[in-house]
Amino acid sequence: MSFDSPFHVTIDFDTSHMIFPTIIAIILGILFTAILITRGRTMLATITNGPWWPAGIDHMRFFGTLVLTVIYFTAMPSVGDFFPNTGLGFYLCSIPYLFALSTLFLHERTRRTLLIAGANALIAPTIVWYILSELFNISLP
Repeated sequence: MSFDSPFHVTIDFDTSHMIFPTIIAIILGILFTAILITRGRTMLATITNGPWWPAGIDHMRFFGTLVLTVIYFTAMPSVGDFFPNTGLGFYLCSIPYLFALSTLFLHERTRRTLLIAGANALIAPTIVWYILSELFNISLP
């Protein structure tokens, strides 16, 4: 974006979709700094004196979430390149991501819970994609 005058704004559509990830990264950086300031000594003492890995953690869900999220964010630009400037990369990657994540966190995988997870995986990204892409004209990857 260029702000040469207050009444003239130019938007670079090749990079305009990066505004929200940049804002989120800045917010996460500020929160991480706040955590280090308020809890840094406690965290350092835990790491140096005791077991630094949380006891009783559900490893499958923890690492499954990490793997699914990395796959989601790396696949989104590639899928989006097939349909440039439509937001379909976000939409088409969000559906399987939400379904896989919901299924990962289900305690009971019955037909009913899987149908609810599937409906959620279809409805939520559709609403978000429609609102951001069509109503607000925000460029999605």
